[in-house]
Amino acid sequence: MGCEQWREILSAQLDGEETPAERIAADAHLDGCADCRVWCDRAATVTRRSRLTLSTADRCEATVDTPHRLRSATAVPAGPEPGATAAGPDLADVVLAALPAPRRLRDRLVPGLRTGLALIGALQLVLGLAQVGRGPATGHAHGALDTLASGHLWHESAAWNIAVGAGFLFVAARRTPTGGLLPMLSAFVAALVLLSANDLVTGRVGPTRLVSHGFLLTGYLIVVALSRPRLWPDGPAGRGRGDRPAWRLRADDVPAAAPTLRLLPPHAGSARTRDRSAA
Repeated sequence: MGCEQWREILSAQLDGEETPAERIAADAHLDGCADCRVWCDRAATVTRRSRLTLSTADRCEATVDTPHRLRSATAVPAGPEPGATAAGPDLADVVLAALPAPRRLRDRLVPGLRTGLALIGALQLVLGLAQVGRGPATGHAHGALDTLASGHLWHESAAWNIAVGAGFLFVAARRTPTGGLLPMLSAFVAALVLLSANDLVTGRVGPTRLVSHGFLLTGYLIVVALSRPRLWPDGPAGRGRGDRPAWRLRADDVPAAAPTLRLLPPHAGSARTRDRSAA
């Protein structure tokens, strides 16, 4: 196989598309071919520069034209004309144009949401502590069976308000998305909305008492907004598909040999077992 075929394999290796067998064979060829080593070094330099200077909109076109670009760029350039300078092209405008636009909306939206969530969390925490010190109210007993049960349910509700307020403060203090609280908050808010609507229809609670639940609902919506990945572009990547293909043709791979069955001669213990069963 000539150097042209080896250089095609090296070009695929620069794009991360080579097989393990091709990688081993290409390394062995580079050890004995100086011309291909020089070509590979130049191709790697061109690939690295093209990845740094190409914008996002031109990546698809550049990927199609990669083989031709490598051949033309790795060719030995002719000497400069008399009086010409050897300075390279100015890529400052291309690099500046490829930079992402400043995230002004995110920079103003996220701090505002975190500040609002902190205020709601502090208010929810104060309401819970006040509920503990005030004791159960007659209008909010929801038809409790006795005074003991009513007082316990009141304290349990206060504990939930304190926990939710502390959770809001925790999310507001962090600078990373906290999606772990969403399942619990979603279940709590959904159950609270359904039960509050039932109590309002049956006349167990007045509309003025349900106003305090509005702070909880608003804080929950802010937590949902802060958990959106678009507000945290520098955070960890999700589970979406990457740039590599999900499948690959393995026609060149050697299939693994099937394990063979090995027969062992009978030993003394098995013979005694057969004789004992026959007797």
